[in-house]
Amino acid sequence: MAFFGKFKAMRWLIGIIVIFLVSLMLYVGSAVWSAKGLVEAVRSGNGGEILARTDLPRVKRSLTDQILAAYLDRLGAKRPIKPLERMLANTYGASIADSLISKLLTEENLTNLLRTGAVANISQNAQFGNLASLASLDTSTLRLLSRISPVKLVEFAIMLGDDRDSGGVSLHFEGDGWKLSGIQLPATALRALAESLPIK
Repeated sequence: MAFFGKFKAMRWLIGIIVIFLVSLMLYVGSAVWSAKGLVEAVRSGNGGEILARTDLPRVKRSLTDQILAAYLDRLGAKRPIKPLERMLANTYGASIADSLISKLLTEENLTNLLRTGAVANISQNAQFGNLASLASLDTSTLRLLSRISPVKLVEFAIMLGDDRDSGGVSLHFEGDGWKLSGIQLPATALRALAESLPIK
């Protein structure tokens, strides 16, 4: 009886391990598949498909937070910022950064950003820097997996180049699949964007 009890427990353990491995394969596979789909949409310049694969509020928040941090660094470059001053700068900086990001995330500008790597507002002929092009990403499964790093259980990041200055993107799992949720801009582009904001 003891033998059969141990055998049954072993079967349960093996079953749980198999379920875990299958779930992991499905999880990683869906992430890779979604990343490849986004890259193909970018390569074809299909703005509507790119927007369908993008969580715009999350991308907007991601970029606003990055620009605001660079803006505060700019303010504090010459002197320390007092707590009240920092709070006011946060509020003011966030509002003007939010306005700037709204212009950068039109269908045309977002498509151009991901396809060419140019951080620009095309309608105003303003360019702020470059990151590595998502369209140039090698989407062979092994190469893509080597660039993916988990951020949370439902989010992963993809490095677009060999270093941080190349930039990156993040994808977040929504109810019906993975969507673009963040764009990590190089420090030079962030500084240029921060310098374009007026100081109050």
